[in-house]
Amino acid sequence: MKIRVKVKPGAKRDEVEEGEIFIIKTKEKPMEGKANKAVLKLLARHFSVPQANISILSGARSKEKLLEAVK
Repeated sequence: MKIRVKVKPGAKRDEVEEGEIFIIKTKEKPMEGKANKAVLKLLARHFSVPQANISILSGARSKEKLLEAVK
């Protein structure tokens, strides 16, 4: 399944808002891939799948990303 997300790094708390485009809020700053790792971890927890089953297809250096989740 492909998922479009918009990431909001540096938020006060970690959370996932579902919708047409998922809004991922993370405490992590967008430095050295920390925010991307947090996004993968949050989505894995949200969908109850291993973190290795979620990957970034495009937008690794952007706030808007396209991810793929395999169940």
